[in-house]
Amino acid sequence: MNSKVKKITTIAMLAAIAYVVMAIGRIPVVLFLKYDPSDVIITLGGLIWGPGTALLVTVIKSVIEMFTVSDTGIIGCVMNILQTTSFAFTASMIYKKKHNLAGAVTGLLVGCGVMVVVMILWNYLITPLYMGVSRADVAKLLVPAFLPFNLLKGGLNAAFTFLLYKPVVGALRKSGFVAPSAEAQKNRHIGLILLAALIVVTCVLFILVMKGVI
Repeated sequence: MNSKVKKITTIAMLAAIAYVVMAIGRIPVVLFLKYDPSDVIITLGGLIWGPGTALLVTVIKSVIEMFTVSDTGIIGCVMNILQTTSFAFTASMIYKKKHNLAGAVTGLLVGCGVMVVVMILWNYLITPLYMGVSRADVAKLLVPAFLPFNLLKGGLNAAFTFLLYKPVVGALRKSGFVAPSAEAQKNRHIGLILLAALIVVTCVLFILVMKGVI
């Protein structure tokens, strides 16, 4: 399989997986905001194959979502692209420049921060058009609703991506889909793995509290 065909196949595969994960994994959290783990798939693709892959998969998945299961139309599509790109593309760009554990952690953390800032700004600008309310009313929701939701989403995305990266890359290398690493990393970084798992548990519990389940 030549590199161009392999690239197209990879992008199509990631877009399909991200779409399926989005369709079956969406969880309503607050207002019209829903968490779905498809950003994790896209970010893993970006970390493995580069930020360009993350960008293309984001656009493809968001457009297909708009025409199939979404009820937010073009506004939702634009917001999905902005949100996923600000996280996945940022994390992938940093990891591409600094291809090691520190780069991965830094990329995920910075991606989370960039996503929160971008989405707070765009929710303030766009949500009044979607909800049919004044911008002043939306401003009142930024801190109690939009900020915690985006922090939770960013935290879950970063933690899940960190936990899944090594197993996914290892499986892809064994299958020959990804080239073997030039440097085998012996340290399993148990502390960071435990921290990522703790973040996931904390975020899930917080979502359950926000929904009144516990």
